[in-house]
Amino acid sequence: MSEEAIVVAVRTDFSKAANTKLRKSGFMPAVVYGLNEPPANIAISPKVVARILSSESGRNSLVYMQREGTDIKRHVIIQAVQRHPVTGRLVHIDFLRVDPTHKVRVKIPVRLLGVPIGVKSQGGSLDFVHRMLEIECLPSLIPGHIDVNVETLKIGDSIRFEQLNLSSALRILGEEHEVVCAVRAKTAEEVVEETAGVAVAAAAPVAGAEVEAAKKGKKDDKK
Repeated sequence: MSEEAIVVAVRTDFSKAANTKLRKSGFMPAVVYGLNEPPANIAISPKVVARILSSESGRNSLVYMQREGTDIKRHVIIQAVQRHPVTGRLVHIDFLRVDPTHKVRVKIPVRLLGVPIGVKSQGGSLDFVHRMLEIECLPSLIPGHIDVNVETLKIGDSIRFEQLNLSSALRILGEEHEVVCAVRAKTAEEVVEETAGVAVAAAAPVAGAEVEAAKKGKKDDKK
């Protein structure tokens, strides 16, 4: 995010009625905490949060936030997101204050790139073990995701933490030998299930054709 400050209003009424009124006015409740300072309850636009979440760095974006009517400005990152269980709309956000000069620990999503040789040509299966990695770095250097190319993996191959080609500014938290992903041979049960699935899919059009033929026969009988 840019250094342009996002201005937010401080909330003093935390009742259910106040929250309902707040949402009807186009805002939602949120809280800011961290850096040994008292928590601050604020109101923020869901559209602003949605813009942050859809940016390259996503929920790990470094945001410059200013309290309305004051000179108080803080760098923050999104710590937690709450959504409505049915509609999926944003209902509450937790922001964490961070010091740009001090490292933070955050979880970053992993993206696997390509189709492994072991899956494409050897009939294997790709196990995605760690979909999120916890890293430590300066707030301004938090990546939106970590890309891992898996195209050359054969059955029995894996990619471990120590094999990831990351910037020296990033430090993965965890054991070096931990597996990010691996290609393995499919079990007999998986092969049987896949074969059965293919058979059902192949039979479906035939069954449909038989129904259509029966309908057509009835029409012909009426002529």
